[in-house]
Amino acid sequence: MRAQDIVIRPIITEKSMLGIAEKKYTFEVAKSATKIDIARAVEELFKVKVAKVNTVKVRGQLRRQGRFEGYTRAWKKAYVTLTADSKTIEFFEGMM
Repeated sequence: MRAQDIVIRPIITEKSMLGIAEKKYTFEVAKSATKIDIARAVEELFKVKVAKVNTVKVRGQLRRQGRFEGYTRAWKKAYVTLTADSKTIEFFEGMM
């Protein structure tokens, strides 16, 4: 699997932006990706050093529209913490 296939998109929310000061970044990742795969992909894409990776499986939520109901898609979220001597990810710099 290529690095572009593992890291799908960054998560831009108020809560995830608070972690940037401690070099913690949040990404949506492929469901089949392991923590080691995610760490290698982030290091390759952004040229940084990863200290640790925490993952969460986000369940799909029940949604209704009139009399029809269904579930949103389930996905996987990764919290990536960089080492203290690593540089920051420039993509998130303009968001704050």
